[in-house]
Amino acid sequence: MLDFLNRHLLQPFAAWRAGSRHLRHYRDLRRTQFDPPEVVAARQFAALQAQLHHAYAHVPYYRAAWGRAGVHPSDVKSPADLAAFPVLTKADIRRHGRALIAAGYEVSKLRLKRTSGSTGVPLDVYVDEPAVQWKAACTLRSDEWSGWRLGQRVAKVWGNPEYRQFGLRGRLRNLLLDRAAYLDTLNLTADRIAAFAARLRRHRPGLLFGHAHSLYLLACSLEKSGVTDVRPNGIISTAMPLHDWQRAVIERVFGCPATNRYGCEEVSLIASECEEHRGLHLNADGVFAEVPADGKLLVTDLANRAMPLIRYRVGDVVAPSDRRCRCGRGLPLIERVEGRDADYLVTPDGRLISGISLTENFALHIPGTAQVQLVQESLTHVRIRLVADDGFGPDSRRRIGKLVAETFGPGVRHDVEVVDAIPQEASGKYRFCISKVTRDQPEAVTA
Repeated sequence: MLDFLNRHLLQPFAAWRAGSRHLRHYRDLRRTQFDPPEVVAARQFAALQAQLHHAYAHVPYYRAAWGRAGVHPSDVKSPADLAAFPVLTKADIRRHGRALIAAGYEVSKLRLKRTSGSTGVPLDVYVDEPAVQWKAACTLRSDEWSGWRLGQRVAKVWGNPEYRQFGLRGRLRNLLLDRAAYLDTLNLTADRIAAFAARLRRHRPGLLFGHAHSLYLLACSLEKSGVTDVRPNGIISTAMPLHDWQRAVIERVFGCPATNRYGCEEVSLIASECEEHRGLHLNADGVFAEVPADGKLLVTDLANRAMPLIRYRVGDVVAPSDRRCRCGRGLPLIERVEGRDADYLVTPDGRLISGISLTENFALHIPGTAQVQLVQESLTHVRIRLVADDGFGPDSRRRIGKLVAETFGPGVRHDVEVVDAIPQEASGKYRFCISKVTRDQPEAVTA
């Protein structure tokens, strides 16, 4: 009954009160997802052309960059023509910042998306409110492919719950609307996992959501404890690759297929598995994706007019697909995401800490840091490699010391290594966290 009331009464009322159109968009997207591929492609191409013309007319960075490259939006007669336009990198966003914001938009009225991703490179991206609502609708549509339905409870294995930033108002919203329970991945201990499992058994969430490896650790813990009655309607894994061996354990323990979802903070949802679990549907209503021969994904945000990201190199490698999914949706597919991963680091007292959570607590909070990488040499020694900019100084070093002590405990020593660049992996990606102590060893928290 509470699920029904939340879906049909509380959610629409909250959207109406906030002036949000995301539920209207969601209903339209549910209907159009089964349009034929050629109809989906035509709609996506029209949105791409509109975004290109908007960016050229209103964004100083693109007008200058495209002028130097000798290209113009009117040159794009087919999707293939976009290949002549310059690629946008993370370094470009950091270097040019406000020049990427369209004329007529006040930064103070935009939604700030601050991230360092799995690469450790801090980025600030601004999003206008209509785009926020459209992206929410796209994500909601794909989330329901997992078997969960809007209004049902959610259990999240995730760090830094966003609602806490909004005080009492945020807590009330989470209690009444989002209905989410959190297991903080910054502090995974056997006791915390056991308490979270007990909460899952009491409240019966419709959705289990989290980092791939965190879901795996939770599943291992429950299996070892003999907990076999947590049965969500859906499971969504995100933020890092979901390996087959992890998927097998998760699905065995929870009795539910795991849905692999892919996105990034800068553009939100990029792709998601559907009920078939054979490849990931690209969010063609929100992004235009290009997969060059090297597999390094480029995305164009079709919704955000305030700070358009066009031919943005995400930093991940994907395998393309030309298959048509048996589910009947006209949305195109990619086979898999190959290039995203993050190590877990382990504390002397046995807690596992996810690399994604560490990104938020290190890369974003050290003044004067252009890029950062954590290398755990031993249980009591962490090496911090960083590329510094003009703002780095004694305060930055003190902040690093405080973060290390708070995260790993006072007995862990650290070295700061200032470097000109952090080397890439063979895949072309940077690893934010490297652990030489433990990897894929759930015994550290489940013993």
